[in-house]
Amino acid sequence: MKHPVEQIVSERLTQAFAPTFLEIRNESEQHIGHAGAQGGGQHLFIRIVSAQFSGISTVQRHRLIYNAVLDLMPNRIHAMRIDAQAT
Repeated sequence: MKHPVEQIVSERLTQAFAPTFLEIRNESEQHIGHAGAQGGGQHLFIRIVSAQFSGISTVQRHRLIYNAVLDLMPNRIHAMRIDAQAT
């Protein structure tokens, strides 16, 4: 079962980017003891493939993804590791 934050992120990224592939993994257990983990914010890994990323840089892709979930940071999401590819 997905954590509620993972579900929200999945829905937003699906709506924003119509991905052909989307994987969201909660990696919070790898950050136990880290200052951000103490506040309950999740550490997420996101792998996403979308035609909307064609012709734009990695930095631009990451900015688009961050903008889709900005209101969840830093309280519900502490950090994201992103692999964003174009189809």
